[in-house]
Amino acid sequence: MAPLFFIFVDIILPVFILIAIGIIMQRVFQLDLYTLAKINIYFLSPALIFIKLYESSFSLSLFLQVIMFSFAFVVLLYVLSMATAKLCKLSDKMKLSFSNSIIFYNSGNYGIPVNDLVFKQDPFAMSIQIAVMAFQNTLTFSYGVVALKSVHGGKLKAIMGYFKMPLFYAMFIGILFNVLNVPMPNFILTPISYISNALIAMALLTVGAQIAHINISLTYIPLYLTIFYRLIVGPAIALIGLLLLGLDGVIAQALLISTAMPTSVNSAIIAQEYNNEPEFASQAVIATTLFSSFTLTLVIFIAMHIF
Repeated sequence: MAPLFFIFVDIILPVFILIAIGIIMQRVFQLDLYTLAKINIYFLSPALIFIKLYESSFSLSLFLQVIMFSFAFVVLLYVLSMATAKLCKLSDKMKLSFSNSIIFYNSGNYGIPVNDLVFKQDPFAMSIQIAVMAFQNTLTFSYGVVALKSVHGGKLKAIMGYFKMPLFYAMFIGILFNVLNVPMPNFILTPISYISNALIAMALLTVGAQIAHINISLTYIPLYLTIFYRLIVGPAIALIGLLLLGLDGVIAQALLISTAMPTSVNSAIIAQEYNNEPEFASQAVIATTLFSSFTLTLVIFIAMHIF
């Protein structure tokens, strides 16, 4: 059990200390969550995405491979979650919120810091996590919004809103400049690097601030099922898939660990915005985040020993 203990202390505990600081600061100072979210989305995340994709040694084929794996993984989870929701005779609104809490996971604010700690700032491993993050963000703000039947300006407008965010363009330009070996002057790379280095601490503080006032009740069966599917069944499906595909090394390790992240805060945000079981969606975020401290420790251990 010693390796598990060190994984928890060296990787998981630092993440939760920063989340705890965010919770405390939110309760004491009532931070502006809107501003925090905007700083992460429009300032810090694009810098990290660009610099990691620009500096990594990945190939375009690898990037597409990661996207295809993530797509297949989400489809399997979607089918499983919807079948379970039907068996449990959940309402249509609850079916959607239940499914979203399982297929949308925190690959950015939570996944990036974990990847950074596990792989000790390896740009190749980080590029894999960023590809997963890009896929998850695109899925959340396309299917996630359409599925909730947005009436705020229409579905097309809601989807196009994603392409107004700099995340998409940072990813595209980072890949393009990497593939074409476009040289970047230091006076541009230096500030981008400084900005990207600030992401991890700010992202985890933001997670803490976002969940600070969420009340959780572990008496609701769908919440238990969400925890089970998101943190245990999801990584198990990913592990089987990676073994069947014959993937190994860093790519297999990074992909497996990425699938063990807790429910995305974005799933709760869009549930709140479109009034689709927002209380359940919020509880799913905090419950999976708390329990991931144990399950993610085990998944990291398995990833490092099997691959």
